[in-house]
Amino acid sequence: MNKKAFITGITGQDGSYLTELLLSKGYEVHGLVRRTSSMVRERLDELDLSEEEKSRYHLHYGDLTDGTGLTRMMLEIQPDEVYNLAAQSHVRVSFDCPEYTGDCTGLGTQRLLEAIKVAGLMNTTRFYQASSSEMFGKVQEIPQKETTPFWPRSPYACAKMYSHWLTVNYREGYGMHASSGILFNHESPRRGETFVTRKITKAAALIKLGKQDKLVLGNLDAKRDWGYAKEYVEMMWLMLQQDEGDDYVVATNETHSVKEFVQAAFEEVGLDWEKYVEYDEAFERPAEVDLLIGDPAKAKEKLGWEPKVKFRELVKIMVQADLKRFA
Repeated sequence: MNKKAFITGITGQDGSYLTELLLSKGYEVHGLVRRTSSMVRERLDELDLSEEEKSRYHLHYGDLTDGTGLTRMMLEIQPDEVYNLAAQSHVRVSFDCPEYTGDCTGLGTQRLLEAIKVAGLMNTTRFYQASSSEMFGKVQEIPQKETTPFWPRSPYACAKMYSHWLTVNYREGYGMHASSGILFNHESPRRGETFVTRKITKAAALIKLGKQDKLVLGNLDAKRDWGYAKEYVEMMWLMLQQDEGDDYVVATNETHSVKEFVQAAFEEVGLDWEKYVEYDEAFERPAEVDLLIGDPAKAKEKLGWEPKVKFRELVKIMVQADLKRFA
């Protein structure tokens, strides 16, 4: 019998890649989607699935703010694995919508864990929580690893930290197979256009194609550890295949500034970035995270995983995809 997986945030970047991965492994995949008037599901609609894979792929209307609905779904689906990827995931937006971010990104995890518990699945369902490198915030050591103290610098990071410790608590308190992946920034051609990396690659492509004049950004000096989302979802799956739940940093152990990302993207299209990029303080955060770089040694040792796609190749993949998309 096929294993059953339940994915929240299935319409997002990671959700779509994880869906492909699990279907390729023979899973029956169930995804949680919010009911909206626009029905935005481009990432899922573009998946190249066989008819047999489509027969194992199901979407369900619901929301992390609805605990009763989540419990009903857990009872009906009885999933072997639950991947909690849903969130209000934009750091800058979390300063504008802190209460909603806390409700969805933080309490949403509480509702989902309780739904699993109430449905009587604590001993049979394995749980993955999408934690974030943003929890390290004002970093206390370089590079950051699983034991590095957290110092969140945004409502988003605070909500993720709450979810992270909840996952640890359900693991320790109830013996649940629950794992958190502390994923550092991971990008792809499926990244949302409001995120800085995709904003950059889209602009570079459009400017090269003569369809845009300039790119306006905030802090160019912030440094991040950027990896490839398609590879990172493999780590999510690997965590739930272990004998016990645990927490893992998923990163490349390289850091690059936003400016370096801009330079690489514009070099890919043969343009001088300084002629097209402008600064606007409106894109600055009230509290910035200056430097993130993760140490994935534990993941390599225990899971046999290490990233293959590094910074330059990642930028190339994204720029080339946007050139093709907007040509």
